Amino acid sequence: MEQGEFSKVTSLLGGEATLRQAVNSPFEAHELIESGIPSGALSALRAHIADLPFAAVERVVGISLRTVQRHEAEGGKRRLSTEQSGRAWKFAEILGKATEVFGTQAAAEDWLKRPALALDQRTPLELLSTPAGTKLVEDHLTRLEYGVYE
Repeated sequence: MEQGEFSKVTSLLGGEATLRQAVNSPFEAHELIESGIPSGALSALRAHIADLPFAAVERVVGISLRTVQRHEAEGGKRRLSTEQSGRAWKFAEILGKATEVFGTQAAAEDWLKRPALALDQRTPLELLSTPAGTKLVEDHLTRLEYGVYE
């Protein structure tokens, strides 16, 4: 992951102000995820998403909107679990990469919602709820980036 990619992911998650630290390397990302991303990052992510149903993002991250709202009411300072943090980070990573591949975040969000032949007519968004599905989506996105269509 290059510096620009870290910048895009951290921006989607609210930046240094929300994350309470800079993230410039895979080790820093690992430490942040392991200690738990502040729950305010989900609010920032929700604010950045224009055209995706947050219910789908809830499923991907493994947290309900009601829990996100409860965390927001507490100031967004509680930390997500390591698993939720990893899933939120990965979602932001994939959204950032898709934005790069498709040119705009709107196009990336549209791609996440559209069934793909290479994904057995499933949407990338529905596959992001498991590690195996996430790997399928990442591989598909890489193939699209390099112009290899299935």
